[in-house]
Amino acid sequence: MECWLFCPAGALCLKRRLTQVPLAVSYVLPLKWSRECDRDELGTYLNSLSHDCAEVIVVDGSDDANFQANAEAWGAFLRHVRPDSDLQYVMGKANGVTTGLRRASEEKVVIADDDVRYDRDALVKVTELLDVYDLVRPQNYFPQPMPWHAKWDTARTLINRATGADFPGTLGVRRSKFHEMGGYDGDVIFENLELIRTISSAGGRVCTASDILVARLPSTTGRFLSQRVRQAYDDFALPQRMAVWLLLLPQTLWLWRRTKPALLLVAVGAVAVAEKGRRRDGGTRVFPVTASLFAPLWLAERAFCSWLAVGRYLTGGVPYGGGKIKRAASTVKVLRGRTQSRGGPS
Repeated sequence: MECWLFCPAGALCLKRRLTQVPLAVSYVLPLKWSRECDRDELGTYLNSLSHDCAEVIVVDGSDDANFQANAEAWGAFLRHVRPDSDLQYVMGKANGVTTGLRRASEEKVVIADDDVRYDRDALVKVTELLDVYDLVRPQNYFPQPMPWHAKWDTARTLINRATGADFPGTLGVRRSKFHEMGGYDGDVIFENLELIRTISSAGGRVCTASDILVARLPSTTGRFLSQRVRQAYDDFALPQRMAVWLLLLPQTLWLWRRTKPALLLVAVGAVAVAEKGRRRDGGTRVFPVTASLFAPLWLAERAFCSWLAVGRYLTGGVPYGGGKIKRAASTVKVLRGRTQSRGGPS
């Protein structure tokens, strides 16, 4: 924040930058690098965060070389730790999240992937909502200029916004609620949804804050392509959505054979749905109109990849960490049963 100071005579004397008071929030970043990444760019962001947050905790499950390099680059302005050795979840991120929540000194905690980029305004809004809610779910967006695949993936985001809510790479959580419910299951592929459902099933208050817009750096083209079937597999945790995607491919092929003009109407409808999501909760500020035009392409991708996901399910699950994970996420019924068995809300 900048402040202009004036001398007694009214003439302008000095401009200086005032240090803002850190927010009462712990920022937890679970990390696992197995190759060289942009350490300087992330370090600049984390250094800035260290002035906005009470503490920044990086839980680093990287290989030894990256761990040591990260410690040397960032250790002066944040807490840099290994995941706790007693945590052996298949999903390494869950080990990092749980370790970070154990270490956090603040009641309010922001969990974020290494490609998420908060500004202070978004941090303030999430922190304020954590006064009332046990979990806050903001909205990620890719900053412009976007590569083509970021617009393609944004179409998914817009359809999610129009039909419910998107799943971001960051959440705000109250530490006491997380510990009260005994953490969450890290042996599922859709771990963000698992955390949301676990808190909700334990009687926690969940806020979907689609108007809190938090930047997220786009991936490389190669990583985008490698995640297509993996993202489709997540929808096994949302059976109604998965059923829609599985029906979409045969229906599209039938229309292609019988009445091709009808496909144009389907495409126009997909663009209209995406545009509805773009205009919701101030989305037009960050989502370009061109992203809505990618909706038919994303739907075609999801329809095809959902059948590939079925194939992976039948052959043991999604490849991860040298093994396979079959479960996308626990059902609400199962999570409520676990809560009741611990004497929680019925």
